[in-house]
Amino acid sequence: MANDRDDGQLSFALPLALWYVALVVYASLYPFHSWRDQGVSPWDYLWAPWPRYWTLNDVLANLAGYVPLGFLFAWGAWRRGGRALAVVVGAVPPALLSLVLEAAQSYLPQRVPSNVDWLLNAAGALAGAVLVVVLGRLGAIARWSHIRQRLFVAHSRGALVLLALWPLALLYPSSLPFGLGQVWQRAELWLGEVLVDTPFADWLPTDAPALNDLSALGTAVCVAFSLLAPCLMGYAVLATLRQRAWYWLFFCAGAFGAGGVSAGLTYGPDHAWAWLAPPVVAGAGAAALLALCCLGLRRRTCTVWMLLALAFSLGLLNQAPDSPYLDQSLQVWEQGRYSHFHGLSQWLGWLWPYLALAYGVLLASRREGDH
Repeated sequence: MANDRDDGQLSFALPLALWYVALVVYASLYPFHSWRDQGVSPWDYLWAPWPRYWTLNDVLANLAGYVPLGFLFAWGAWRRGGRALAVVVGAVPPALLSLVLEAAQSYLPQRVPSNVDWLLNAAGALAGAVLVVVLGRLGAIARWSHIRQRLFVAHSRGALVLLALWPLALLYPSSLPFGLGQVWQRAELWLGEVLVDTPFADWLPTDAPALNDLSALGTAVCVAFSLLAPCLMGYAVLATLRQRAWYWLFFCAGAFGAGGVSAGLTYGPDHAWAWLAPPVVAGAGAAALLALCCLGLRRRTCTVWMLLALAFSLGLLNQAPDSPYLDQSLQVWEQGRYSHFHGLSQWLGWLWPYLALAYGVLLASRREGDH
């Protein structure tokens, strides 16, 4: 197998693994406040009696939560050293990470470190590593490498990572369906708190800008460009027109499903399609038609239009106030069943468009033959 394939495999797995590590740290140490020494050693939990009460959901969550982490670590190591290295890299670092995070929970009154949780986490990581070995022996990883090189152009791993994270970013409640990156107001408030009593405080605007609700047309336009941007990102790294056409079809179905899943998680299954208001439907339909018209564009042109769509949608979205229903939606996530997942989707929803902008600039700066 050529070395460039090995590098591609490792590079594709590494960003996803680092992102998942951040998720695990967030979920393990949330809510990140009230840290204090409780008079016990952080490693006492290792020799503590096993908990008397546990639920099947806890066992499955601790076991399954580390399977993807072990899988991604082992996947990145598979082509560099084969089975032995894949198992070691997939099992040991996640187990050490869990060991440290459980110890850190000793300083959080809201969290209880557990030796059972650590063992389940380590077992989940080992299961993920073993799964990579099994898939490798069956030839599935080699086939994926071949398919990826046949479908996508060189230097496409950044787009693949961003497109894999896009549906997860949509899960967090937002003021507008598919409206990611509404952070300018929050960033200004945060900067005001950081720069208070410093000479730089005068640099910030003294009067908050007037925010106006998006009209029906503005909503439709914002939704259209918010959906068009990731679709064009896929076009920019696909090799043929036929592949773009299939991608367009799967993208439309995936976006529709992600919107339904997000609403269903927040408001309940009975309201999974409440977001399908006429302006949103019009914007989604316009995005689908525009994407069809862009099927034959050159890759660099797709990248430039993606950047313009992102910039336009971000400008519209950040000039509008939060939805009056957003606070209620956030309470469902932050205080209810999804408290461990809200940080993941929140940060993805905030940062995804800006990461896509940075990637798009890098992609557009490459020569056409290097794409």
